[in-house]
Amino acid sequence: MNDNGKIIFTDENGRQEVFYVIEETRLGNVSYLMVTDTPDAEEADAYILKDISGPEEEEAVYEFVEDDRELEAIADLFAQLLEDTDIL
Repeated sequence: MNDNGKIIFTDENGRQEVFYVIEETRLGNVSYLMVTDTPDAEEADAYILKDISGPEEEEAVYEFVEDDRELEAIADLFAQLLEDTDIL
C-alpha cells in the first residue's frame, strides 16, 4: 500500500488495477482491507482483501476473500468500524 490510500493489485495474468482503501483491520493475526475501485466510496462496490503474505515476503500479498463465512464475519466487523461514517 502506498501513502495516499491506494494499492495496486496485480492479478495472475499480470493486469494491474488500482483500489482505494476505505478501512483496514486485523482479526486472528490476519490483516484485511476494505477497498473500492473508485475514489468515491459512496458510489462504488466494496471488496474485502486478505493479506496472505508470509514472513519472507517483502511486500504484502492480498487475495479477495471468497469464503462465505469468513466474508460475512469480516464484513460485519467492517460495518461496525464504519458505523458512524457516511461510507456504508
